[in-house]
Amino acid sequence: MSKIKFVREYSLNASPKMLYPYLSTASGLAQWLCEAAQQIGDRRYRLTWDNQNYIAEMTSHRTNKSVRLTFPETGNGVPHDYSYIDFTIESSELTQEQYLRVTDYTDVGDVEQLAELWDNQVLTLRELIGG
Repeated sequence: MSKIKFVREYSLNASPKMLYPYLSTASGLAQWLCEAAQQIGDRRYRLTWDNQNYIAEMTSHRTNKSVRLTFPETGNGVPHDYSYIDFTIESSELTQEQYLRVTDYTDVGDVEQLAELWDNQVLTLRELIGG
């Protein structure tokens, strides 16, 4: 299946310092992104969606700026072609608002389905941070 690159920005009323732990820690990710998350190594996580486990590696991060989670295998331990989710926190100098840019490089080919998924996930995140 061919991959697509889905990109969407969301405005959030939270400082980068407040938002970053929700993007970069197992406990933060478990609160809004997935059903469960467990850190299993220095930069490796086991994330659970629909009762299926996926290994994610934090392949890059800049404190209070960005996080990239790369998925080197499917939930069954089968090698994968490196799907990733990239979170970038940006600030508007003009309005002083914070934006979360989500980039999802995946083989889920339905853009409308991805948009609805991310809209719902970020809504949960907004409720957590009060923004």
